[in-house]
Amino acid sequence: MDTDARYLKRKVKAGSLDVHPTEKALVVNYELEATILGELGDPMLGDRKECQKIIRLKSLNNQTDISTLANEVITKCKLIHPSKLPEVEQLLYYLQNRKEKTLQKSDENFDSLRPKSASMHRYSPIETSGNVAEETANINDLEDYIELLYEDVSGKVRGSSLILQLSRNPDNLEELSQNETLLGALSRVLREEWRSSIDLTTNIIYIFFCFSTFTQFHPVIMTFKI
Repeated sequence: MDTDARYLKRKVKAGSLDVHPTEKALVVNYELEATILGELGDPMLGDRKECQKIIRLKSLNNQTDISTLANEVITKCKLIHPSKLPEVEQLLYYLQNRKEKTLQKSDENFDSLRPKSASMHRYSPIETSGNVAEETANINDLEDYIELLYEDVSGKVRGSSLILQLSRNPDNLEELSQNETLLGALSRVLREEWRSSIDLTTNIIYIFFCFSTFTQFHPVIMTFKI
């Protein structure tokens, strides 16, 4: 199933640059958007995440050549356009000369650096179903959710919805990525039954989208041809 070409469109939009409040690091803000398209190319589901990437500069000290380091940062981070070289140099110069301070509440404010759970925007067709009470997924019940993927369509929708809840938490992705039974079942259901339920299809594609947010999980998507 050619889901990449026909059904899933991803777009990354670079944003602003800033300095980390407590570390010698740059913060790159960017927006990750995914749109699931119907057979005719019409948008069925949209998701947008505000993300941040931290570039730690362990080698930065009073003797560092700022120009050389700025070029190295831009070369290694494709989220920063080369036209922003002067801005990167300015931020690095600031970090180089900033006095060390203890900012007690800065770490709390920077919890936002972790990937946020995305929320569906306007044309999402999978809001909370009125006929199913909101369940809270538990990673310890994952095997039960996998079994639901082998039941009828309503069971598959319920199971995929609970797995999606788990996938929205970045802390669960490592464990989920190592469960070949889970990934194989999701891939099979998407390939064989994508026409049976839009809720089922969007749940599963969004699960794999959660993996796509982190480069270390891209092999999962490649392996299961999503």
